Amino acid sequence: MLELDFFSLLLLGLASFRLTRLIVFDAITEKIRAFFLKEVVQENGQEEEEIYLVPRGSGVRKFIGELISCFWCTGIWTSGLLIVLYSLLPSVGIWVLAILSVAAVASLLEMLVQKLY
Repeated sequence: MLELDFFSLLLLGLASFRLTRLIVFDAITEKIRAFFLKEVVQENGQEEEEIYLVPRGSGVRKFIGELISCFWCTGIWTSGLLIVLYSLLPSVGIWVLAILSVAAVASLLEMLVQKLY
């Protein structure tokens, strides 16, 4: 049975945050997302326009499109994936968690620096 102390929970939380952002927002995964999502531009009668991400296709493709268009939904699945990885392969999982957690802290610090300057 998996027992989580505070440090492990913190690592899992930061890792899930970073992996979720990587899947849903980061430019490096944009081409992957484009296979599952299409952008729909809606003009609102002014100079501004709104862009919506709409799932493509049907079946699994549509399901994945719906999943990755929702930050909260993707976060649930990445959290589950990381917990399973950490439970079943702890020696590998801890490295994945460490890398993603350090990247999460770095991205949070970068956001803070951007806000300050």
